[in-house]
Amino acid sequence: MEFDATATARRALWIGGGQWAGKSTVAVKLALRHGLTAYLYDRHDARGHDDRRIADRVRRGEPPAGPDPETTWVRTDPARMAVDTLAAFPRRFAWVLDDLSALVPGRRVVAEGWGLRPELVAPVVESLRQLVVLVPTAEFRARQIDRLPRARAVTTGVSDPERALRNRWARDELVAADAVVQAERLGVRVIRVDGSLHGDQLTDLVAEHFAAYL
Repeated sequence: MEFDATATARRALWIGGGQWAGKSTVAVKLALRHGLTAYLYDRHDARGHDDRRIADRVRRGEPPAGPDPETTWVRTDPARMAVDTLAAFPRRFAWVLDDLSALVPGRRVVAEGWGLRPELVAPVVESLRQLVVLVPTAEFRARQIDRLPRARAVTTGVSDPERALRNRWARDELVAADAVVQAERLGVRVIRVDGSLHGDQLTDLVAEHFAAYL
């Protein structure tokens, strides 16, 4: 049998969008309901991909550890942070595709994560119906930041932890807004999450969007 490295990614269902919109919750619920394999971007990106990041920096002649936390989170303004994050997503997406190439599930994969950008996923899938973008409204984002401990996790090694948090939240909002712009440009569905639907109801909505593939 000839190996097709793109088969799993090409058939996958993709949930992109903003931080704190419920992407992981929906992906896991869909996987459990429909016997899919869930790929959780943040889990891979913060662990297995970190070794790749270090190797990539070394190949480019950069310090293996990357910028220090003070420069990254305190001294850099959110707009610059967003630009840098968006610029890094294509390289990180290549690692996602490599991860998925090693999976040969009996059914589809549902992949979620803020780095699964519409402009990166669109050329890979067979149909744009395989992609949806979830973004929190400003009010729901604020509620999530207050409610979720991980949203308020303080970066260590910085002189001004509160400023670092504010910068990160502002960066995340800019990155989410850009995901909406890209999705609307491509004709990808955007679901704005305002908290009016609980987890199962939001999953129902996404499942309806993916119905032809479940």
